Amino acid sequence: MAGGNRPVIGVTGPDAGGLAAWWATKLAVLAAGGAPVRITPSRPRALNGLHGLIVGGGADVDPTLYGEEEEAFSLEDLRPCGRRRLGLFLLTLILLPIIYLGRRLLSARRAPRRDAGRDTLEAALIDAALERSMPMLGICRGAQLLNVRCGGSLHQQLGAFYREAPQPHTILPYKPVRIEPDSRLAAIMGLTECQVNSMHRQAIKDTGTAIRVVAREPSGVVQAVEREGPALAIGVQWHPEYLPQRPEQRALFKALVRAAAEAATEPQRA
Repeated sequence: MAGGNRPVIGVTGPDAGGLAAWWATKLAVLAAGGAPVRITPSRPRALNGLHGLIVGGGADVDPTLYGEEEEAFSLEDLRPCGRRRLGLFLLTLILLPIIYLGRRLLSARRAPRRDAGRDTLEAALIDAALERSMPMLGICRGAQLLNVRCGGSLHQQLGAFYREAPQPHTILPYKPVRIEPDSRLAAIMGLTECQVNSMHRQAIKDTGTAIRVVAREPSGVVQAVEREGPALAIGVQWHPEYLPQRPEQRALFKALVRAAAEAATEPQRA
């Protein structure tokens, strides 16, 4: 096995920006026992030599990929809003200020809302990973694109879900999520309720073939999906890489690396 006997995990991201997410994900994969490799549109690679795949967050998925035209966005849908209980969390979560500052410093350039290069690259990687039954974790945009590649669609804007309470946009674990007890996700995380961060503008609408919704927030917005079958293929709407202090979030990366290590001992399909 390459990577110093560690399973090699490909981690996708953008060419411009995304360094904070890359470093946070890299550290999470390393801590879980994997060897992370960065993949971007300008530095693409095939799945050969990889044992697992993480499709990261970032730009919105092009709606033409699921047969829709782009909707006009209101300022309310694009504006960060909601409460940030920073003082309360800083008392118990020492790592969060470091993560927040790092993200700000490493993300000087704002990522574009669309990224055609990533759409093309990641669509091909997801299709190939599903074909090979390669263990895969989709994060935010990655979860959405996994669903789209299986024939599903997305809510392009979420204003209708937050009429009574605003949509929080925060790196802090503020949003409550309920996980289906009989899901693979619940078995991995070891719980059926948790709090997660919220940094997304869109979410899964219609699920694709063999895609099961396994977590929702109180508003009804989908927060996690998994693909039915023996291979690990999970998508979460939140960013677990920014919650390293939470053991249930670290468990996601451990499960991926463990599944990748098992896959690495099996003959790879061309």
